[in-house]
Amino acid sequence: MLNRVILIGRLTKDPELRYTPAGVAVTQFTLAVDRPFTSQGGEREADFIPVVTWRQLAETCANYLRKGRLTAVEGRIQVRNYENNEGKRVYVTEVIADNVRFLESNREGGNSNSGGYREEAPYGGGNGGNNSSNNRSSNGNSSSRDNHDPFSDDGKPIDISDDDLPF
Repeated sequence: MLNRVILIGRLTKDPELRYTPAGVAVTQFTLAVDRPFTSQGGEREADFIPVVTWRQLAETCANYLRKGRLTAVEGRIQVRNYENNEGKRVYVTEVIADNVRFLESNREGGNSNSGGYREEAPYGGGNGGNNSSNNRSSNGNSSSRDNHDPFSDDGKPIDISDDDLPF
């Protein structure tokens, strides 16, 4: 059996962060997901899907997600029920998310990297692997003269022994 869902949509309002009596963080938000077709009037309809996150993911979502942000959610569908004040049984269907990806940067500050959390950072390197170019430019001219550019002989044959090849 399989219960897996992947959604991409926009938040309808800021997430609500709460804590259980045991101190476990829980965040709830609603994701507006466009339907893949238009109505007879030519308008695009959307489904409004409630999402719940727990623990560290809940705190991260509360800190970095805001109304209108494009977000991907991966998790499972859960149906729960309870009896309301009038004695009627109420059924709630929601997505319990175990992975949330922020698909847009924070739009408020104008800075594309504001918000402090970037899910799509390359391989955890932080700066994208640009250490050598940053070091040369930040250390002044003498450093750039000392470092030999391995691509300066672009297009010319390279003298290398067969023993030095990894294959």
